[in-house]
Amino acid sequence: MPVNSINTNTSALVALQALNATNRELDTVQDRISTGLKVTGAVDDASSFSIAQGIRSDLKSYAAVSQGISNAKGLLTVTLAGVTTISDLLGDIKKKVIEGMNPANTSQQQAILSADYAQLVAQIDRLIDNSTYNDRNLLVSGATDVNVISNIDGATIPVRANDLMTGQVDLATNTNLDDVANATSALAAINTYIGTVNTVLGNLGADSRTISYQDQFISVLDDATTTGLGDIVDADLAKESARLQAIQVKQQLGTQTLSIANQRPQVILQLFG
Repeated sequence: MPVNSINTNTSALVALQALNATNRELDTVQDRISTGLKVTGAVDDASSFSIAQGIRSDLKSYAAVSQGISNAKGLLTVTLAGVTTISDLLGDIKKKVIEGMNPANTSQQQAILSADYAQLVAQIDRLIDNSTYNDRNLLVSGATDVNVISNIDGATIPVRANDLMTGQVDLATNTNLDDVANATSALAAINTYIGTVNTVLGNLGADSRTISYQDQFISVLDDATTTGLGDIVDADLAKESARLQAIQVKQQLGTQTLSIANQRPQVILQLFG
């Protein structure tokens, strides 16, 4: 091919190809800076993008697990509040019963104590009914355990149901403190129910700790997974910024080179002037 030709400007073609390559490189760097990602699709890096998509799926799954655990924590918080209030209330009820065991009480005093006792026992029933969260109640008769999703593999942690209604019914059958004998019978029922409530508090406390530990663990896994995803797809903005400046200089030089190459046919024309 002739070196000096007005039909084919080889130098201009080479300069243009180099400039186009520089422009593509510049587009890539600008995309990375604007998105903060070095891998935005399969075109950038098919294997890395495939891995990243799998990790993103896991992150969504961890979010779902965290939501389920949060719901369980809410249920346990409400339930614990109800049982703790019942435990406190039982102290007042036991005080009434012991007062009713005093042989020196008049019949009027016994009647007042009996009425107070019945109202306090009824309050336990209301507390049990009100210990409901998201339509779930762990304290009523017939309540079942709640299985909480604990990981993205589908494993579960049980939150135990604890029937307090049956014991409350037993208390309600001993609300007559009109004499010392009935008060003594009521005291036995109260002591039994206090033991039941203490056991329930222990169960709920243990379940709450288990759920809290799992919540912390899922949070750590989520953070570690997010960091791993960033290592795969995130761009090093400091490095890309430096590359941007270098490529912009290279683009300017390529533009000047192409301009010079395009002027070569004009030099040939001067030979015929």
